[in-house]
Amino acid sequence: MAKLFGTDGVRGRVFQELSPLLALRLGMAIASYFGEGSVILVGRDSRAGGDAILKAVVAGLLSGGVRVRIVSGGGFAPTPAIQYATKSLGYDGAVVVTASHNPPEYNGIKVIGPLGVEIGREAEKRIEEAYFSERFRLVPWSRAIYDAGVEDRVIDSYVDAVVDNIDVGLVRRRGFRVLVDCANNVSSLTTPSILRRLGAKPYTLACELSPLPYREPEPTPSSLIEAGTIVKALGLDLGVGHDGDGDRAILIDEQGEVWWGDRTAALLSPYVADHKLRDAPRRVVTAVSTSSIASQYLEEHGLRVEWTPVGSINISYMLLEKGGVAGFEENGGFIYPPHLLARDGGMTIALFLEMMARENMKASQLYARLPRYHAIKTKIPMGREKAMKVVEHLREKYEGKGLRLVTVDGIRVEGDDYWFLVRPSGTEPVLRIMVEARSLEKARLLAEKLAEEARRIQA
Repeated sequence: MAKLFGTDGVRGRVFQELSPLLALRLGMAIASYFGEGSVILVGRDSRAGGDAILKAVVAGLLSGGVRVRIVSGGGFAPTPAIQYATKSLGYDGAVVVTASHNPPEYNGIKVIGPLGVEIGREAEKRIEEAYFSERFRLVPWSRAIYDAGVEDRVIDSYVDAVVDNIDVGLVRRRGFRVLVDCANNVSSLTTPSILRRLGAKPYTLACELSPLPYREPEPTPSSLIEAGTIVKALGLDLGVGHDGDGDRAILIDEQGEVWWGDRTAALLSPYVADHKLRDAPRRVVTAVSTSSIASQYLEEHGLRVEWTPVGSINISYMLLEKGGVAGFEENGGFIYPPHLLARDGGMTIALFLEMMARENMKASQLYARLPRYHAIKTKIPMGREKAMKVVEHLREKYEGKGLRLVTVDGIRVEGDDYWFLVRPSGTEPVLRIMVEARSLEKARLLAEKLAEEARRIQA
């Protein structure tokens, strides 16, 4: 059967692969899955085409007899705020129009279940089956619901929930000053408010809504160079860069250095285990894209690491099944289970400030606990079929060489002083290459070699 859903939702270039017609039919399929009378929350980020896509999805939902509530103020809200509202306000599910970290010409559609977590893979298949077969459960005109309602509790309930999980007095006494880079998107509605509630002073960068962000929506060391420069120049305590829908947080220390999310999570997970979730299983769940630095550090602190394929949905469901103190990805997604079984950028920055306050340390001092590796990430335009040929070639090349191989998602190869991951993206037609090594030169050479091999196989 043909596929719609990728690693995390349905995505494509707006008005091209992701057209209003696709969104309408997908809304009808989602309504067929949830059923007549279900109550569904709908929201979006500020990406181009979001209003048209949202209205098309709503039309499809209404045609199936679903009761729709749109986030007040045009639907704008971070994905974790919509997920939290779905769980806490008793919705049967939610639909979020967002492409998260993808380039600005992309948009997407996520489907959320009643626990505030993206629906599972089997549910995705049921929606795809309805979509492609066009066996929609439409209601007659006499039972149709013609108007969508409005939900005005999403932002406030989410901010309250984040703050309620933090020792506010402890953080407030430090009087932190924090730069927030919102990527011209919906985290501007929540993260500055969270910081003020914690007694921190937010300095905002690109914290206004726009379909044309000033930087790439994905927060990375390269896209956050300006933010890092500002943090250092103003002598701030911390900086945070969000992605488009606010579920990622990449942190910047007071020296302006940008840190990948798995480094942040390696520090936060033991802190959470020791100070906040002492009775939880000492387990963390993470994707194969996570650095060996993080996994080694966590194991040294008595935390068992469980690996999953890339995609926060895989981490969420393993946490739901087995329990644990945290889940995370290297891209800045961190899951704090008592709050939400989904990644949440606002919760991440709040927890990190509490850790800084409790341990009375600067951010750079905390990150100095971790061993230093150098990371290189790149991507090569390539369809999934050719990307899988590259993965299979590398598996055959490195198998039986005395190296540790992990093949749950692409191929991960671990040596004594390096590791790399090569995998097809689940959100773009690209092959992703990630390399880490103790020397920057080795990391660059290995990344170049892998990219050269990939291009040769593609040709």
